[in-house]
Amino acid sequence: MYVRHLGLTDFRSWPRAEIDLQPGHTVFVAPNGFGKTNLLEALWYSATLGSHRVSTDAPLIRAGADRAVVSTVVVNDGRELAVDLEVTTGRANKARLNRSPVRSPREILGVLRAVLFAPEDLALVRGDPSERRRFLDEVATSLRPRIAGVRADYDKVLRQRTALLKTAGPARHRGDTGVLDTLEIWDGHLASHGAQLISARVDLVNKLGPEVEKAYQLLAPASRPAAIGYRSSVQVVETEAGNGTVDPMVYEAALLEECGRKRSAELERGVCLVGPHRDDLELRLGDQPAKGFASHGESWSMALGLRLASYELLRSEGTDPVLLLDDVFAELDSARRQALAKVAGSAEQVLVTAAVPEDLPADWDVRRVEVTMRDADGGRVSEVIT
Repeated sequence: MYVRHLGLTDFRSWPRAEIDLQPGHTVFVAPNGFGKTNLLEALWYSATLGSHRVSTDAPLIRAGADRAVVSTVVVNDGRELAVDLEVTTGRANKARLNRSPVRSPREILGVLRAVLFAPEDLALVRGDPSERRRFLDEVATSLRPRIAGVRADYDKVLRQRTALLKTAGPARHRGDTGVLDTLEIWDGHLASHGAQLISARVDLVNKLGPEVEKAYQLLAPASRPAAIGYRSSVQVVETEAGNGTVDPMVYEAALLEECGRKRSAELERGVCLVGPHRDDLELRLGDQPAKGFASHGESWSMALGLRLASYELLRSEGTDPVLLLDDVFAELDSARRQALAKVAGSAEQVLVTAAVPEDLPADWDVRRVEVTMRDADGGRVSEVIT
């Protein structure tokens, strides 16, 4: 799989860009602030419908514009598919596949499979559980695009149930039992959708575990062994997940039971205390959690290990994902550079950003693309010179 063409309109710092790409190694070279990372971010957005830098879409739209458009042409086993994504302020985003509108942008998921390495990856180890949950959901969606719909349905139920909890507490004190009956209905929805999401995550963790162990050993052979696990706030689910089950019925029953057990606490606090939105991906080095105990080098190795593991897992599905490397070589020591370069060397397409060419592996045959600045009516804008 490779991206043959990338087109941008009012995306981040780019008023417009049309870039022809090809298989092999392509490096975008420019000083910091010239917009080279925005190119990879656009491709990542086309693959996942999300940014690796921000949690909302508004910053993706260039200042003064009311929408941004990301267009890609993806080639997979000789077949071309064109995807157009329109990001709009204050309205639902739109998508087209081969110029035909689709009902939901989620329908284009799977057209482009990609794995991104970026300096922000340290947050996978050092950041909040939400960073690790997002990682799991992105990889799970790349493997099975329907998971995006499961996650969207769960988020909708979570919002509705949380809003109900905020009003149910006072209603209970007034003797209004109708709100509690309604809450039980939403308990069922949360358990049903939440169980599917947990099942997908546990299945992914079961598959990623051996790959993470191998990747970390490659990156840091002298370090402690790495391991991952799925940790849930639901105790029964935690036990079952440890045994490797992916049966959604097990999780649904456990979530319903936990909803009943936490009912008083939820009504008192007005928040949803049960569900996969409170879960975490556990990262361990030896007998210790990576967060708080890993050195800087170990944290980088763990973060890279997660990305390399996801790359190998996607690759095992039969198609090489596009590898996006956003200024990561400058962050790594020589051993980790070599390990990453070895994996990237066999990928069908690798797109890299670098401030200086010296950051890249010396033995790579690369196509170099310069990103420069030119004067325009609105000030200075980025421009690609191939």
